[in-house]
Amino acid sequence: MEMINALGRRKASVARVYLAKGDGKILINGKDYKAYFPQVHVQANITQPFMAAAIESGIYDLTVNVNGGGFKGQAEAVRMGIARALLKLNEDFRKPLKEQKLLTRDAREVERKKYGKPKARKSFQFSKR
Repeated sequence: MEMINALGRRKASVARVYLAKGDGKILINGKDYKAYFPQVHVQANITQPFMAAAIESGIYDLTVNVNGGGFKGQAEAVRMGIARALLKLNEDFRKPLKEQKLLTRDAREVERKKYGKPKARKSFQFSKR
């Protein structure tokens, strides 16, 4: 099996995922994923596509390059990239991955600040007199 690559995006984060046969190592920007994402609930995000597709994560090695955004956006970008890579590996994984919405791009991004306002939509207090 050759190396499979996929792209995942969320908010301002972009993750490039490279999947190959191996012994289950997940490296994110050169570090183990447990060291890169120390929060346990975020680590669960990374392994969610394997659980959805009923694959034991010890079969494939993952190398991920991720940049932009914060840790939550990066984790969800990695999750989407892994799901897309698994889909390229085997088309039968589409149904379980789609049911958990792992293939859907969440396009919500931060709205820009407008002039004359303190934030994107918040206005200053109105005074009639």
